[in-house]
Amino acid sequence: MKKTSICELLGIKYPIFQGAMAWISDATLAAAVSNADGLGIIAAGNAPAEYVAEQIAKAKTLTSKPFGVNIMLMSPHAEAIAEVVARETVAVVTTGAGNPSKYMKLWTDAGIKVIPVIPSTGLAKMAQRNGATAVVAEGGESGGHIGELTTMALVPQVCDAVDIPVIAAGGIADGRGIAAALMLGAAGVQIGTRFLVAEECGVHQNYKDKVIAAKDIDTIATGKRLGHPVRSLKTAFSRDLFAKEYDSSVTNEELEAHGAGALKLAAVDGDIKNGCFMAGQVSGMIEKEQSAKDIVEELMRDTELILNGAAAWVK
Repeated sequence: MKKTSICELLGIKYPIFQGAMAWISDATLAAAVSNADGLGIIAAGNAPAEYVAEQIAKAKTLTSKPFGVNIMLMSPHAEAIAEVVARETVAVVTTGAGNPSKYMKLWTDAGIKVIPVIPSTGLAKMAQRNGATAVVAEGGESGGHIGELTTMALVPQVCDAVDIPVIAAGGIADGRGIAAALMLGAAGVQIGTRFLVAEECGVHQNYKDKVIAAKDIDTIATGKRLGHPVRSLKTAFSRDLFAKEYDSSVTNEELEAHGAGALKLAAVDGDIKNGCFMAGQVSGMIEKEQSAKDIVEELMRDTELILNGAAAWVK
């Protein structure tokens, strides 16, 4: 497959970013995706700066190819982590849950490409003004924290709104999704849920099993009442949380407390009863565990087949 603009900018072969998933996307997974010629990304989440520094150091021993770090800007450790990635000169920083403008000069002076995750054209324009290399336009089909717009609606509008490359995310798990994203104007894709079942992904086996067993209607969005909706698999926990959102006797503080730590319970402990198994609507398309290399190569092979055969679908 021919390279896109994002491949040239980042020095990667394939325009595939591995999504940053807190408690899940570590050095081992990121390095495996980068070694497969995509862009692996370490998720900082709410972890302290020392953890992120350790993961960066580990990734450097596992791959000589570019990889990134995702920084959740709401984290109390965000400022310290911002300095760590600058000191370690990682190839790419992606950001979420906030405005990265205060750190842009620090990162760009270190030669780092900054690619914020955005849910709207307004934030995409702001990112471009602040010097972003590209943006990830993430639709509400994705797992984890989500916005209102779908990927199909969001991506072309963001492509029209900015002059920098746009990476499509949300609802993409195979070559058909990648081909569609490219036709919408994207220069690449970010994929999270599919990499949950990578052999190199250290998430608890219960988590992988639930993704593989999922059907098309097996995700749910909770947290809308709190202003930060999250998509996860339907479980006793997520259904209970959803019900509590519509119970006026439950305060927002009680809702926040109910969800605190639930992702770690799922990802690390595999707690079926109390864990929050964040995953996207494409979970129903995922049927087996594979190596990161096999996932990336299958994605690109199928994308090329779709693009090369596009004329055959319309007569």
